[in-house]
Amino acid sequence: MSERAVPPRVLAAEAGFEKSCIAEVGRLLRTAAAAKPGGVVAESGTGSGVGTAWLHSGLGDGARLVTVERDEELARRAAGVFADDGRVSVLTGDWRLLEQHAPFDVFFCDGGGKRDDPGRVVELLAPGGILVLDDFTPSAEWPPRFEGQVDELRLFYLTHPELDATEVLTTPTSSAVVAARHGAPR
Repeated sequence: MSERAVPPRVLAAEAGFEKSCIAEVGRLLRTAAAAKPGGVVAESGTGSGVGTAWLHSGLGDGARLVTVERDEELARRAAGVFADDGRVSVLTGDWRLLEQHAPFDVFFCDGGGKRDDPGRVVELLAPGGILVLDDFTPSAEWPPRFEGQVDELRLFYLTHPELDATEVLTTPTSSAVVAARHGAPR
């Protein structure tokens, strides 16, 4: 069996960056972006651009991708990976800079917003928009637990009245919450 190919931009963005998006989540991101070929795709927490590159690998010709990173050096590095593609904008600063580009058809919230303003994260999704949140530890219990305590953050997303959400095992020790927004925006 042959190894699945990793997009070249993913490899370029990964070079020397240790906190990058794992390939299992990357393939999920590519799938989400491909499901919205003319959509607005967003990412909070660009890092060096690995997640961005996975989203880019599924990006349709009519789609736009906007990502924000608060670390200036990382944002500059990621911008260099996408300098030749006008569909991609790399912003430097607070995650709220994304608000001016909303609503989002796909939102990979890997940085700001996920924990500090989850209600606003949901509001930034278009009806039918897909939200991807990674870096969770799988829980076989309900409500989900982390380190013996109810995981209130995960519970927020999994039970939000405007979301149809599920938890997806990405590896034996990691999971992602994937959700779709229904109804009209507030």
